[in-house]
Amino acid sequence: MSDQPLADRIRTLDWAGITAALDSDGYAVTPALLDAAECRRLMALFEQDECFRNTVDMRQVRFGSGVYRYFDRPLPELVGTLRECFYPPLAELANELAERLRREERYPEELDAFLASCHDHGQTRTTPILFRYETGDHNALHQDLYGEIAFPFQVVTVLSPRSAYSGGEFVLTTQRPRAQSLAQVINPERGQMLVFPNQHKPVLSKTTGRYYRTNIRHGVSRLHSGERYSLGIIFHDAQ
Repeated sequence: MSDQPLADRIRTLDWAGITAALDSDGYAVTPALLDAAECRRLMALFEQDECFRNTVDMRQVRFGSGVYRYFDRPLPELVGTLRECFYPPLAELANELAERLRREERYPEELDAFLASCHDHGQTRTTPILFRYETGDHNALHQDLYGEIAFPFQVVTVLSPRSAYSGGEFVLTTQRPRAQSLAQVINPERGQMLVFPNQHKPVLSKTTGRYYRTNIRHGVSRLHSGERYSLGIIFHDAQ
């Protein structure tokens, strides 16, 4: 797999299938884009302090338990490529969703132009995250919003092999009008990319024939055993 450049692996994904899955299921899981060696390289970065601008102990801020670290600039090559190459097709989809919801915001074709808008609004800090969960850890349901500008999709990949942990499933909840929230539990394999809405999802009303907005939250269930590393690609920068 690593013989093919990562950018080409992303470009040749079944983007029509990803779009269809996001519409029908609210999320999409790609085939494995990172091989075991690339996953191990990313996991090894966790102990390299110079790679990160900030470290968060989730217990201290009541976000759950576990530790995550925000990458600093320059982003590691694999992280930067994932962010740069996933953005354009997702920006095209984000503009389609904005039209469905009759919203005015539009997203530029390239990541650099979008980040320039973030920086114009005082959002200048990088947001890709490396997570480490150990036995008993979890991530409470949340939305990753860091200022006025936010991109409507995120990408997450698990870096640890499934044999290294149990539990620790990805949880996605959809708040439905006049109904209980819908929870979905997703357990991607190592190196697969999970694409999901960051804040809202448009749903077509069978009554009115128009789209309405539902709120989305995500988290990670409690880890029963072992250790689980994951990488989160957030496209907007933070204040």
